Amino acid sequence: MRSTFMGLETSKRGLFTQQSALYTTGHNISNANTEGYSRQRVNMAPTHGYPGTGLNTPKMPGHIGTGVQATSVERMRDEFVDMQYRQETNKLGYWDARSKAITQMEDILKEPSDYGLSKSMDEFWNSLQDLNVRPEDGGARAVVVQRGIAVADSFNYMYNSISQLKTNAGEEIGILLKDTNSILKQIASINEQVQAIEPNGYMPNDLYDARDKLIDELSNSFPIEISSVPSGGNALEIAEGSITVALRLKDGSKVTLVEGRNYAQIQNAGTNTETDGVTPKGPIEGLQIVNIDGTTEIGIDNVTNVGKYKSLVDSYGYSTASGEKGLFPDMLANLNLMAQSFATAFNTLHKGGTDLSGAIGEAFFVQKGTTDETGITAGNIYVSQKLIEDPNKIAASDSAANIAEPGNGKQALKLANLKFGSLTALEDVSVQTYFEGLIGQLGVDGQQASRLAYNAQTLQQSVSERRASISSVSLDEEMTNMITFQQAYNANARMITVIDETLDKIINGMGRVGL
Repeated sequence: MRSTFMGLETSKRGLFTQQSALYTTGHNISNANTEGYSRQRVNMAPTHGYPGTGLNTPKMPGHIGTGVQATSVERMRDEFVDMQYRQETNKLGYWDARSKAITQMEDILKEPSDYGLSKSMDEFWNSLQDLNVRPEDGGARAVVVQRGIAVADSFNYMYNSISQLKTNAGEEIGILLKDTNSILKQIASINEQVQAIEPNGYMPNDLYDARDKLIDELSNSFPIEISSVPSGGNALEIAEGSITVALRLKDGSKVTLVEGRNYAQIQNAGTNTETDGVTPKGPIEGLQIVNIDGTTEIGIDNVTNVGKYKSLVDSYGYSTASGEKGLFPDMLANLNLMAQSFATAFNTLHKGGTDLSGAIGEAFFVQKGTTDETGITAGNIYVSQKLIEDPNKIAASDSAANIAEPGNGKQALKLANLKFGSLTALEDVSVQTYFEGLIGQLGVDGQQASRLAYNAQTLQQSVSERRASISSVSLDEEMTNMITFQQAYNANARMITVIDETLDKIINGMGRVGL
């Protein structure tokens, strides 16, 4: 026979369950603007009916329900959507960093503009043409020197500025790896907490959210793969367990970064690294993964071509069999080749003429602060101090040695026509054509990077909105749930009142006939 107080217990369960749902709704509303928070819901299930199974259970028609219980508090997530989001975030990390690096370099080169190298060289060639007309004019000679200095300054500015960009990229790599190592440590710490909580039958949803937020940040820098490891004990079936984080390599292999409470630390491999192990001081040779199993060396050619780290490396510079390659090193090498080829061709032609006194011309461009015309780069090219101090030494004449011809400016014209001369070292094109080619290619690369960054951002945004539709808090929905749970709570409370009145009649009202 059923208990007289069975209805009270049934309604009590209803009260507690609806109360838990209300508390969870309040938690959702409180975290509506919390970044990375996933809305939670109480999973409800009916308790076992009466009577139960067994030989001694009472025989009665029907099967009476005994109420409801909260089986778990679950957060709303979709692993597949999370995986898509991280894949697109990884691509965005690469192309966004690539686009920013190219944009910075475009700002330095300033082409086309009224202040860039092309403008300086045009003015230099024009000053030589003016010198051809007035070779004996001291003012025209002084202008040639100053225009030459402007060309050298343009080379110096571009070289030094791009070198600074390279240095900044190296420091950013160091900061990124330090942040990455911190994230790996935090994920391992959360794993340890999850392993301690889940076996007791609880769901640490807020820890899951914190861990997923860290994984999202990590996916921006490196291509990673995630797998779960059950906690055991009395853990619920829907418990997520601790996670294993692995770095995916180009050859398809993986290197474990986090496993349970154990975590690895990532450094740049090779000797071209500062004492902190993460800031490069030369071409990057690869990655070094240090974990409890030892050290794993990964060549730079085996690092997958996605993620912010790889983008920064591609900009900063990495080691290859043929030397250092990368966005900034390649541009510096091209500028050096251009400056050296230009200076060599100009000096050769200049030394073929004579100055106002009939003396054979000397090197026009030299290394800054020296008289050495060998080893000229974009960073050290400058006009010879002798010519700066005495512009009359400019070899504007094509007369024979020791024969002064003040009105002869034919050699200055030959120098001016070097503007159109093809140089073998520059792939048989002129200096300015070569520079225009560099600018054009940079523009194409920048356009591609911007387009792919935009595409990646669009796809990431699309996946992010899909994820938000699953996981984010809707205040309208929570208000509806709040009213629903409140009314259910009130109904259960009213049910207890009804049962109380019934029991009062049975206990206090029966057996009192005639009184």
